[in-house]
Amino acid sequence: MDRLRVALWGSLVFLFLTVPAGLSLAENRVGGFGRMSFAQGQRRHRGMGPEAPWISIMLRHRSELDLTAEQVATLEKLRSDFGQQVAPKQEDLRNTEAEIARLLPEKTVDLVQVRAKIEEAERLRAEFRYLRIEALENGKSVLTAEQRDKLKNLASSGHGRFRRPHGQPS
Repeated sequence: MDRLRVALWGSLVFLFLTVPAGLSLAENRVGGFGRMSFAQGQRRHRGMGPEAPWISIMLRHRSELDLTAEQVATLEKLRSDFGQQVAPKQEDLRNTEAEIARLLPEKTVDLVQVRAKIEEAERLRAEFRYLRIEALENGKSVLTAEQRDKLKNLASSGHGRFRRPHGQPS
């Protein structure tokens, strides 16, 4: 009975720790990147805030924004570079979360190890978030003032039309 209780609690703790991490890593396809950022996963795009996937949005609405071929190429490169930068961090985070989950079902949990792993996971999340904000700022700098205004207007008018133009796959 005691063993069953430990297994049940261990499973619940594992789910509690890994499901949010898993949800935050699942991606609505963003170009060739293919994974959602941690910040995106946690916010699930509650509105079009400063950490929304603005580069992908800009690219989806290139015609409405009158982006030049050079701007499109720069934005695609920023998005691609971001994906390459964060992919190893996402893998490290998955491994760290798995290690935390492995430590918890032990009969006696090593709290020092658990704390160190939690701090490592949070450091990775912070680095990821910074890289995301840096990429978004670089993306905004590609647009002219007029294009930034158009983007704001698109965002404030009709979110359904703004998020995914008709006929475009996710």
